Amino acid sequence: MAAAWPAGLDFLALLDILVVAVVLYYFLSLIKDTRALPMLLTAVLLLGLYYGTEWARLETMRWLLANLMPYFIFALIVIYQGEIRRALARLGRVPLVSRLAARERNEPYDDIVLACSYFAQRRIGALIAIERNLGLHTYVESGIALNAGVSYDLLVSIFLPQSPLHDGAVIVRRNRIAAASCFLPLSLNPLLSAQLGSRHRAAIGVTEESDAVVVVVSEETGSIAVVSGGSVELNLTPEQLRERLRTLMRRGLPRLPFSGRVS
Repeated sequence: MAAAWPAGLDFLALLDILVVAVVLYYFLSLIKDTRALPMLLTAVLLLGLYYGTEWARLETMRWLLANLMPYFIFALIVIYQGEIRRALARLGRVPLVSRLAARERNEPYDDIVLACSYFAQRRIGALIAIERNLGLHTYVESGIALNAGVSYDLLVSIFLPQSPLHDGAVIVRRNRIAAASCFLPLSLNPLLSAQLGSRHRAAIGVTEESDAVVVVVSEETGSIAVVSGGSVELNLTPEQLRERLRTLMRRGLPRLPFSGRVS
């Protein structure tokens, strides 16, 4: 015999409780490790004191708290405006909210495409691995941690030959440059063309072991390539690179046509 619902408790009531619990969880996550947490505790204490004075019938104290409470709230907003602003910014990084906001932003690979176009024109070698579902934590640890936003200027400064970070790969994780000068494993595939350099072999090697997408610019020829699933597509224009990245980053992991020559 099925258990009966408690009196007054139906599906909508459970849904209401679940929504409140989720909101409270995200709210506490936002203010965790910030100065806003003591602020919340102080507000709860004052609210408890207010109802305590009402229960104890301390009329003068209750009147004083009731009149000071609005000013106290405004004072908290002014004092903790920085924390409130940062909390709202963190709210924008919640997965559901960030997906909605992402539609209004330029894709991060626009900066990657612009940087690769610059490298191709000047024959500057570059290796950029974009993490997808399978983490590249091992390779991130092999390089220099940056945790900086993806930008054209930063990518150019990293791969300039005079930069101490230009050797190795840049790893992009969640639209941020996690690390630079990272070591990627070289592919051991014996069928690869001898004309493929170490950057292309490293790009193929990491995509054989993960679902990452890697962009390579040849130092010798200035050609742009994109590597995914152990396959490489060579001699792309910047416009073609942008379209390949859009396809690969939004739709899964299709195999790319393989070409064994670098022209």
